[in-house]
Amino acid sequence: MTAPRQLDDRRDESEPASGDYHVAGVVVHARIESLRDVVRALETLPGAQVHGESADGKLVLTLEAHSARHIAERLSAVQALPDVIGVALVYQQHETVDSQNEDNLNETDSSRFP
Repeated sequence: MTAPRQLDDRRDESEPASGDYHVAGVVVHARIESLRDVVRALETLPGAQVHGESADGKLVLTLEAHSARHIAERLSAVQALPDVIGVALVYQQHETVDSQNEDNLNETDSSRFP
């Protein structure tokens, strides 16, 4: 696999700020001869970031959104792209902004350590 691509933040600003954060790890299998086109198409999706690729046409992708519905819609959009053979959801996580803030506070709280 190649090194992760550095992409700008493609989070969809039209989504309401619900306080929820969803992230999905996805493997996309694309036709080798069209791999560059598929990567370019993926890079235009809101909240999508390509992290690596293999010589046999597999891509590592993350999707970020404010709801599970938006993640599901983006998975469907990826599957519908020309030259995409298959999409596999490998990981999905949901957190609220409050729980993330609490985790960050706990990580910096030195009183927790003896």
